[in-house]
Amino acid sequence: MPRMLDVSDDVRAEIGDEEADRLLAGESAPGSYDCTSCRTPGDCEQERTSTVLFIGDETAVLAFAHAGCLPSQVVKVTEEQLQGAVKSIHADNARPEPEQAAPEKVASEQAVLGVTSGLILIAGELHPALVVEPTAPIARPGTSGAGDDFLPLLIEQGFMPVIELSTAPAVLHGWSVLLAMGQLHAVLQPGTNGGRPVAWWQAHQPLQVTEGWRTAANKHQQVLMFAAPVGTIGRQPREDLLRDALDKAAANGQLVAAALPLAGT
Repeated sequence: MPRMLDVSDDVRAEIGDEEADRLLAGESAPGSYDCTSCRTPGDCEQERTSTVLFIGDETAVLAFAHAGCLPSQVVKVTEEQLQGAVKSIHADNARPEPEQAAPEKVASEQAVLGVTSGLILIAGELHPALVVEPTAPIARPGTSGAGDDFLPLLIEQGFMPVIELSTAPAVLHGWSVLLAMGQLHAVLQPGTNGGRPVAWWQAHQPLQVTEGWRTAANKHQQVLMFAAPVGTIGRQPREDLLRDALDKAAANGQLVAAALPLAGT
């Protein structure tokens, strides 16, 4: 039976025509695999499968994913991220996955964003969510004032103010969340002049998320992103406390949100 494998033009350009043809012929692709996104088993001979090439500073790793989880694509990561991904691929047992992620640096060295993952109940259904809160006020680029323009800048990008968490926010097309190898890698925003998406926030190391969070993300094919000014949410140790903090931020007019598709879907 022919393998139902997809090798994108970007992946083919990186690995070469000869290796791409060997993959499509079944000479170098595994029959079964663990999906690099949802971490559940897949079979190249039974279901559509994407080749995903992770490229680091010095090395590259070819992984496989259900076509419904990720398209065939090239993902550029740091060498440190890539080594962590290799360990993830070959791990026999899942490691404990913390609910929260430590603050990570974004493009500007002076700006630090705290990112927390959790499941948020809205209208009787659990949604995977990311809550973003800077550790200091965010000034508008090119200004030197002491004001905090974090929310206005996001609203200009299409995020909407939230006054209560009664319904899920609308989808913000062009933005996306990159979940690969069962870990959170980045929040992507549209590139300039219609170019390839670029990282608005990128994890210094791939961030662990719970199995429940990952399952919900693959079910909805999107992640809800909430953002609040510094000092609004805090580092809440439980999801119920996180929800309480979000409700208070919304009631005080200090919360914006959008639903971000999973990257490539």
